[in-house]
Amino acid sequence: MTPAQRTDARRNRERLLAAAQQAFAEAGAEASLNDIARRAGVGPGTLYRHFPTRDALLAAVLQERVERLCARADELAAARTADRALAEWLGAFLAHTRTHQGLGGTLLLGVSDDLAADCHRLIRDAATALLTRAQRDGTARPDLTAADLLQLVLGIALTTTRPDQEDDSRAERLLTLALDAVRTPGQGRPAAR
Repeated sequence: MTPAQRTDARRNRERLLAAAQQAFAEAGAEASLNDIARRAGVGPGTLYRHFPTRDALLAAVLQERVERLCARADELAAARTADRALAEWLGAFLAHTRTHQGLGGTLLLGVSDDLAADCHRLIRDAATALLTRAQRDGTARPDLTAADLLQLVLGIALTTTRPDQEDDSRAERLLTLALDAVRTPGQGRPAAR
């Protein structure tokens, strides 16, 4: 394969993943694979060369989403105060879990146990790193665990999955309340940086 062919193949794969994310968001995990190929501007054969099964495509979409979320934790840790980084990442995690109204659970059903465990580990590690930093800075309660935080945000996501403005503002309000409980007593809300 020449370098130009590798670049085209990589670009096709990226376009397929982007199209799949959009199609799965609109139609769920049973979205038409032919529609995904069409949206990506490739033929069905190209889709199947990259992703031989629906489950392979679902796994790739899940893995990309989780990697993007965890990369966001690293970006925030480098650019924000500890409490602001934690608050913003938990907001991103909430958006991630609410996206596609439960598609994440459907995605997990179609992937291997190893990939599911790896995705959970990546998310837990990102949350742990941000929480530990905030605890070290004295802005987060020392008795909290990353598992506690993730469970709180998952609960908010599960109870606010309707795609309407009211549920969006309710999710934000509930996250604000949860973040108030995360902070060390006497700590105010983090200043924007």
